[in-house]
Amino acid sequence: MTSYSCCLILLLFTWNTSAYGPNQRAQKKGDIILGGLFPIHFGVAAKDQDLKSRPESVECIRYNFRGFRWLQAMIFAIEEINSSPTLLPNMTLGYRIFDTCNTVSKALEATLSFVAQNKIDSLNLDEFCNCSEHIPSTIAVVGATGSGISTAVANLLGLFYIPQVSYASSSRLLSNKNQFKSFLRTIPNDEHQATAMADIIEYFRWNWVGTIAADDDYGRPGIEKFREEAEERDICIDFSELISQYSDEEEIQQVVEVIQNSTARVIVVFSSGPDLEPLIKEIVRRNITGKIWLASEAWASSSLIAMPEFFRVIGSTIGFALKAGQIPGFREFLQKVHPKKSTNNGFAKEFWEETFNCYLPDGSKNSPASTSFHKGHEEGLGSGNGTSAFRPPCTGDENITSVETPYMDYTHLRISYNVYLAVYSIAHALQDIYTCTPGKGLFTNGSCADIKKVEAWQVLKHLRHLNFTNNMGEQVDFDEFGDLVGNYSIINWHLSPEDGSVVFEEVGHYNVYAKKGERLFINENKILWGGFSKEVPFSNCSRDCLPGTRKGIIEGEPTCCFECVDCPDGEYSDETDASACDKCPEDYWSNENHTSCIPKQIEFLAWTEPFGIALTLFAVLGIFLTSFVLGVFTKFRNTPIVKATNRELSYLLLFSLLCCFSSSLFFIGEPQNWTCRLRQPAFGISFVLCISCILVKTNRVLLVFEAKIPTSLHRKWWGLNLQFLLVFLCTFVQIVICVIWLYTAPPSSYRNHELEDEIIFITCHEGSLMALGFLIGYTCLLAAICFFFAFKSRKLPENFNEAKFITFSMLIFFIVWISFIPAYASTYGKFVSAVEVIAILAASFGLLACIFFNKVYIILFKPSRNTIEEVRCSTAAHAFKVAARATLRRSNVSRKRSNSLGGSTGSTPSSSISSKSNHEDPFPLPACAERQRQQQRGCKQKVSFGSGTVTLSLSFEEPQKNAMANRNAKRRNSLEAQNSDDSLMRHRALLPLQ
Repeated sequence: MTSYSCCLILLLFTWNTSAYGPNQRAQKKGDIILGGLFPIHFGVAAKDQDLKSRPESVECIRYNFRGFRWLQAMIFAIEEINSSPTLLPNMTLGYRIFDTCNTVSKALEATLSFVAQNKIDSLNLDEFCNCSEHIPSTIAVVGATGSGISTAVANLLGLFYIPQVSYASSSRLLSNKNQFKSFLRTIPNDEHQATAMADIIEYFRWNWVGTIAADDDYGRPGIEKFREEAEERDICIDFSELISQYSDEEEIQQVVEVIQNSTARVIVVFSSGPDLEPLIKEIVRRNITGKIWLASEAWASSSLIAMPEFFRVIGSTIGFALKAGQIPGFREFLQKVHPKKSTNNGFAKEFWEETFNCYLPDGSKNSPASTSFHKGHEEGLGSGNGTSAFRPPCTGDENITSVETPYMDYTHLRISYNVYLAVYSIAHALQDIYTCTPGKGLFTNGSCADIKKVEAWQVLKHLRHLNFTNNMGEQVDFDEFGDLVGNYSIINWHLSPEDGSVVFEEVGHYNVYAKKGERLFINENKILWGGFSKEVPFSNCSRDCLPGTRKGIIEGEPTCCFECVDCPDGEYSDETDASACDKCPEDYWSNENHTSCIPKQIEFLAWTEPFGIALTLFAVLGIFLTSFVLGVFTKFRNTPIVKATNRELSYLLLFSLLCCFSSSLFFIGEPQNWTCRLRQPAFGISFVLCISCILVKTNRVLLVFEAKIPTSLHRKWWGLNLQFLLVFLCTFVQIVICVIWLYTAPPSSYRNHELEDEIIFITCHEGSLMALGFLIGYTCLLAAICFFFAFKSRKLPENFNEAKFITFSMLIFFIVWISFIPAYASTYGKFVSAVEVIAILAASFGLLACIFFNKVYIILFKPSRNTIEEVRCSTAAHAFKVAARATLRRSNVSRKRSNSLGGSTGSTPSSSISSKSNHEDPFPLPACAERQRQQQRGCKQKVSFGSGTVTLSLSFEEPQKNAMANRNAKRRNSLEAQNSDDSLMRHRALLPLQ
């Protein structure tokens, strides 16, 4: 019964593992068996299974020469290991290799045979039956090619912890060890490839692309990673489409329409050759040119796509290729293939038929009339042209080197080398088991696995800890995700001038080990766009924004679609496609084109500019005129005019005017801290000193003339020392204001950037506007007081009195400074200083002209009026005029009393003063010329009042000075006797002062 069960199970196993037939596998016995999955065909024939009879296995079509070369690489590596005296000595590796036909179903069918064999071995039936044909279980599988196929295979093999080492599946999903526990690979995952694609697009300054991906576990994750990288680099995706080799014609047409209508010229494609082929054929049919194709590794060198008839459409392809390796002796091994010699390779027969387009008579299943074959040229996954024509029989003597097929393209061994490396990785893991020392093993308590009874999970454990040096001297070790980190070559499609075929020119490389920013290298001189052009194509949604502009967002459009907006004033951009304009430094301003920053224009009231020169000239003129007046007064200091104007105070007044004119010069030139702190106090103190002098001088004369009894006390009170003391006290108040200002909030130089954008105004920051207000306000207060006294003194003697001119000068002063306030508040920059200079000069010239120019004119041009007689005459006339006014006032009072009592009119004054009643208007005193004429014979003046006229007769003959003095004495005595000459006696006291 037991023997029967054993034979039954073996029968079932034999039926299961022989489903392909002997010509559909490559198989060789050995102590340890390795499985292999390769795409010997590109696909399967579409067949409707109506289930009216037992379903038959689908037929594989379109022979893949590259897939057969990859299979040969595995066989070559195993035979090389078997012949090695150092690697697995006394051990023989066998293999069982199946065709996946580039489909998941066929791959799973083959994988089930691996799993079934392992499950039979786990039953330990050897002790019950003698199975001479027993094949050991598969302890590792090399394959598969496509990521979608490997995903399905890995899910199944992972259930039994059978290690799977892929040579071409690069999907980053396969790095998930929680889902794919036993998957490893000798190809870099697509995460680095997607990053490299984004780097290339950024390198050529493209930002408007389309994406196409195979609708499988290779295309979808790869293009998703590319989208992530593109987003980080501000690369916009115009469209994103999924394709498959099994897509119907309508779906293909729809994708082609999207490509044709898109403005994006760069198209990123994550796909295999067979999945992309239907799309490319339709694009060629429509003759859609001008596109740049960025190819992933799976189709970058596919002969299904890289065909001369397609070149006009996809000639601008830039793609990635794996780093090529060297396999010594592999070329000779490829040339030795022959159906009769390759007895263990069931695929050799079909290879021979496809290579020489003939048939071998002893094969019925693959007879020339039964199947339509497609020849191809691809290292990736491709075959070419289909034909069903009758084939002649093969002689068996054909020369494999006489036919050019992808099988013999060993110049760039990329996938083939990965297969070679995968086999050696498994062999070195077995070698580690073979040489393991008990106590130092990877298993429990440091135990080692038995090489003669090794199991798949034990091999997987050693593969995860593998570390060896390959034949090229490179270190091989899988990382925690089961991946090998590798570099990429960047290729550009060229058209060979010799035979017109498509060749792959290496134009750069991508080093994943380098730091970010230094990984990509491209030699642009080697790139041909469209097969002939050196100019880099444009693939941007919007034209580049030139320096001086920035990218502006267009509402409703992707960020890559923008409009170019000029940088605002004060900002610049010095690069193309600037996202934002940079602000210029504080002391700089953008140039006219906004491409750079230039120093701002510095402005202040300079000495060299016309306005500054004009103000300086006026200030110097004022200093000169004041100095001239001071010189005139000094030279004629003993003349009556000079003495009558209070000579010492006049000198001090002229000195203060010199200071006023000089202080205006501090407002011109570049403001410095010391000039800012000096100019306002200098101006304020100078003007207060000037106004104080005028105030004291005017008030002194007024008080003396209005005093009822001129005594020595008045003279002492208004002595020279006290006058200077009052001037000092008035000025000292201004000094205190300035000191407090400078101590609490000192003015300083200030660079003002706010008034005008491109100009820096260097001005003085006053520190405290309140302090400036106090300074000017105090000056105006003194001027107002001075104006009051000057107005009150307007009727004093003409030669002696300056009231009219002081009144005018104060009016000018007020007009100037009242106008200054709004002008100061409304101006800015250097004009603030100019306004204040103009105000200072105007006020100073007003004071100088009104007070001194008339006196200088008399001194220099009218010396006849600068005499003691003229002054005395004027003073005496004023005195009699006041006395007469008092007499008439008393006379009118007496007359009113008499009228009220019925009496006669009162007596009149003595004969020296005659009064006649009238009601005529007052008339002025005689003119100066008349007075000079009267001086020769005595002075007679008629004084008019509202109620009468008083005639005064005075004689100032030079030869009769004593007589005149006696007459004056008598006249004063007469007035004193009548109690009507109090005022005359008051003015008499002033005569000695003159």
